[in-house]
Amino acid sequence: MEVTSRSRLLLRFQNIAFVALFLGIVGMLGWLSTQYTYQADWTAGHRNTLSKASRELLARIHGPLTITAYARQRPQLRQQIQDLVGRYQRIKPDIHLVFVNPDTVPAQVRDLGITVDGELVIQYKGRSEQLTHLSESGLTNALLRVASGAHRWAVFLTGHGERDPDGRANFDLGDFGRLLKNKGVTVQTLNLATTASIPRNTTVLVIASPRVNLLPGEVDAIRAYVRHGGNLLWLQDPGSLHGLEPVAKELGIRILPGTIVDPAAVRLFGAPFALVTHYPDSPITRGMDLLTLFPEAAGIQVKKDHGDWNPDAFLTSSAQSWDHVGALSGTVAYNPGKDQHGPLNIGVALTRSVKATAPAGVTTPHGKTGARATETPAANTPNPEPRSQRVVVIGNGDFLSNAYLGNAGNANLGLKVFQWLTHNDQFINVPAKTAPDLTLTLSSDAQAIIGFGLLLVLPALLLGSGIVIWYRRRAR
Repeated sequence: MEVTSRSRLLLRFQNIAFVALFLGIVGMLGWLSTQYTYQADWTAGHRNTLSKASRELLARIHGPLTITAYARQRPQLRQQIQDLVGRYQRIKPDIHLVFVNPDTVPAQVRDLGITVDGELVIQYKGRSEQLTHLSESGLTNALLRVASGAHRWAVFLTGHGERDPDGRANFDLGDFGRLLKNKGVTVQTLNLATTASIPRNTTVLVIASPRVNLLPGEVDAIRAYVRHGGNLLWLQDPGSLHGLEPVAKELGIRILPGTIVDPAAVRLFGAPFALVTHYPDSPITRGMDLLTLFPEAAGIQVKKDHGDWNPDAFLTSSAQSWDHVGALSGTVAYNPGKDQHGPLNIGVALTRSVKATAPAGVTTPHGKTGARATETPAANTPNPEPRSQRVVVIGNGDFLSNAYLGNAGNANLGLKVFQWLTHNDQFINVPAKTAPDLTLTLSSDAQAIIGFGLLLVLPALLLGSGIVIWYRRRAR
């Protein structure tokens, strides 16, 4: 072929066109990669993708959701959070992840009760949940709880010197009341002296350490509430029951006459506190690993086979503790004649199955009839499935007070109790994903062979091949 100026020009044009087309295709592929993504999980057990249960839950959550991670400037921790939340964002893109350094917002951290570096706060439609353990199971179940749209009313009994859920005094429960509101729980107070009965749409009735006696009619109203399947949280400090003895009899419990003394707490605090460091396998304390502190707690005895109640002691003092009857001043020592040795029950959960029926006339905690009638089934429509009535009795109210709520796991325990009482303890079983390809186990013989080959055989082969090549080139 004869090479002419025209053929050279055509060849040059072909080369330019090829380069232009090649760069254009590369640019187009780069742009498409920003518009469309494809990912594949080739790990054993697909441990980098969400389980079917998590994907089905995300499909039922409509609307944007915000996850705030209170994590310090630690790249490894933040990357771990990003990787976990990223799996959910690939399924639901409107999940927004925000990082906040807790050291820069101490007031916000205190108000939310943040206790762990890397704790997540999930917010959805005015409700929130907090997560301390980073795992798919933990995050999925936190999303399940925050997505629950059921309206929950926590009604605090008042009029007898009880702890105020909106109060600011050390004795009151104002800080805990704000935590409940952040969780989507409506907090109200109720004075039975002005209201004939407990509203039927009450999710949980709270009796928080009354200091004067209740009237007989008020006690009858509480007993009727319990008999008709109402959920109850009773915080009882040591001393008089202030007229609530019939309620204790109804539940089959007995409050011990003294105050629990824990030698370990006395050494640490110099006061008769009770410490709980180990928890049984209970639905309330499942996953709880923080110690809880109870100033001047009362012990609780539970009668066996009392009616159809199923008791479960979920808070127990140490074996070295005892129920001290008498003054707590001076030297406090165990008296075998009067005191009862530990371990002693501090918190007891009672459950039973009750027939669920819708109330004929729904009454709000403010006493307005029919305000929430649209949230209930038709009047007196029987529910074929019985529901679980739940009661919690704790021999101390100070652990949730403004003075002690921030100690150790007190706030966490209080929220867990409310989640259980309000039936907001649904749990999705996320199967564990095994990863057999993370480790390589070799026998001693295999390790010796690999070490010998890498250190001696392979260098000898390389050296020998080099010598052979050098010799052949020299012989030419």
